[in-house]
Amino acid sequence: MTPVFRRRTPLLVAGIVVVAAVAAAALVYLGGDIRAKEKKRAAGPPPVPVSVATAMERSMPVNLRAIGNVDPFSSVAVKARVDGQIVEVNFREGQAVHRGEVLFRLDSRPFQAALRQAEANLARDTASRDQARSQEQRYLDLLEKNFVSKEAYAQFRTNAETAEAQLKASQAALETARLNLEYCTIRSPINGYVGRVMLQLGNLVKANDANPLVVINQVKPVYVTFAVPEQSLAQIRRHMAEGPLEVAVSGSDTARAHLATGRLVFIDNTVDTSTGTIKLRAEFENTDLALWPGQFVAVTVKLYDQKDAIVVPSAAVQTGPQGEYVYVLKSDFTTEPRKVTVARTEGDLAVIAKGVAKGDQVVTRGQLRLTPATKVVVRPEAS
Repeated sequence: MTPVFRRRTPLLVAGIVVVAAVAAAALVYLGGDIRAKEKKRAAGPPPVPVSVATAMERSMPVNLRAIGNVDPFSSVAVKARVDGQIVEVNFREGQAVHRGEVLFRLDSRPFQAALRQAEANLARDTASRDQARSQEQRYLDLLEKNFVSKEAYAQFRTNAETAEAQLKASQAALETARLNLEYCTIRSPINGYVGRVMLQLGNLVKANDANPLVVINQVKPVYVTFAVPEQSLAQIRRHMAEGPLEVAVSGSDTARAHLATGRLVFIDNTVDTSTGTIKLRAEFENTDLALWPGQFVAVTVKLYDQKDAIVVPSAAVQTGPQGEYVYVLKSDFTTEPRKVTVARTEGDLAVIAKGVAKGDQVVTRGQLRLTPATKVVVRPEAS
């Protein structure tokens, strides 16, 4: 029994050595893996890619904004001044017309006959006047020689004065006949664009009828009427007293393309008590016909330029439970949220009244992944 035990002892020792070596290798591997994980955990998450912009100091306009409506510079409802039938319509609907251009012609034959009758009456009354004057002069000579009485001369003098008055009445009737004949030709009183024809060729018209024949709108120049809160009235009047205020209009669609630039020319003399607003009117040359009567436009009134205003892109301003804020990039490439006061927004720029200084770098893209002290990497465009 003793020899068998001695032969198995070296094998057992060798097995124990192998197991110990394997256990040591496993411990070394596990320890290295744990240290790698701890090192990776200590390194933290990767930097967040962001885009930044520098807060600038520049001159910025102070504007008032409103929605306005385009009004014609002048609008004329063309009506007939005599009764008659329309025999000519010399324009197309929507056409541009000039002052003095013939629009309609009425049947003038009745008025031509009336004119000839008035001319005949004038000739008759002229002859009667001349005869009465002659008799008056003859009896005046006889009166001076005491051949006739004063009463007889007075009768002929009265006849002469009556004939003179009758002649003046005939002259007035002739002028009226000429005017009525002229009214048969209806001309445009202004330069503008005609609308829809209310009465077509062949219709009978009445003098000064309630319905016009056509409406003409002058659109060069043109007005834009709009309203602003009454709180802005004092500021508008103060700056308007210093010089004309520039007014710009743009389309009311999403593109809001710039249409024209004009000047403020009118402030209404009373505030609308039902809305608390005051009406204003701006004038535009409108040489390119960019504005058309009835059109709705976005109006911007420039009051003055604010010097040394701090501006940042509007995309940098965020809104949270505490109000508006921006993320500011620090020197160690971490970010901090900073509460700001936005005075106003002009296009893509926000004017900052408080919270940001000139030269500060603010995050414009990538804010959703940021928290205080987040490590960032600045890229032209954040993904």
